[in-house]
Amino acid sequence: MAHIAQYKKETVNDFVALMEKYPIIGVVNMENLPSPQLQKMRSQLRGKMELRMTKRRLLKLAVAQLKDKKPGIEKLLGYMGGMPAILFTKDNPFALARTLQQNKSKAPAKPGQIAPNDVVIEPGKTPFTPGPVISELSQAGLKTGVEEGKVTIKERKVIVKAGEVIKPNIASLLTKLSILPMEIGLDLVAVLEKGCIYPKSVLNIDIKEFLANLSSAASSAFNLAMDCAYPTKENADDLLALAHGDARALAIGQGIYEKDVIEVILATAHAQMMGVKAEANL
Repeated sequence: MAHIAQYKKETVNDFVALMEKYPIIGVVNMENLPSPQLQKMRSQLRGKMELRMTKRRLLKLAVAQLKDKKPGIEKLLGYMGGMPAILFTKDNPFALARTLQQNKSKAPAKPGQIAPNDVVIEPGKTPFTPGPVISELSQAGLKTGVEEGKVTIKERKVIVKAGEVIKPNIASLLTKLSILPMEIGLDLVAVLEKGCIYPKSVLNIDIKEFLANLSSAASSAFNLAMDCAYPTKENADDLLALAHGDARALAIGQGIYEKDVIEVILATAHAQMMGVKAEANL
């Protein structure tokens, strides 16, 4: 620290203070994020979190000061690729990831970009009349035809797989088809919470799928508890009702004289007596 400029020392101290203050620290990649969108996101997220950028060397110095006080913080250095920035918040990591995802917007693909997800072209009519565009579509591996004077795509096709580089001809074609496969926003790479690192692959969950899985797990757990008669506050009433029903059925089946079933036993006996009487023609 003694051999760096004063403003750099102050920057490092600022980051150390923020890292000590906030329980949740995230690394985001600002690469390919236009300035207007960055300013818009800063405005939308103000009050919920702080976003700071500086040189990696200064970040490493800040992390070095805290590695003994904040377990796991040095692991974040391995996620600082591209154009890194640091997010400080008190939200839990999954709420943070969801907030950033909800604040992203769609954008056209540019040559050389990496597809964040599978890029799919669905079958259907295009706005194009027959011409050179048919050759362009065919070169991209699409099966085409002509219907009512318009070029039609016949089959669904994954034209770029997630993680692949988007080629210039594909980027041009996607733009013509008004397909916006890219997302503009803060790309959350990893989050540190209480010594644990949550990478992007863990944070980006499908909420609908997660809730469906949670509901299925709760239902399976309830059924298991019922089957093995394991009492909990959630199933106690159901287990008592089931036990009461079984006890009642046993008492009736075995003719056990008990006040709650005596009327049923007598009614059953009377019915049997009437059956014998009819059979014997008495």
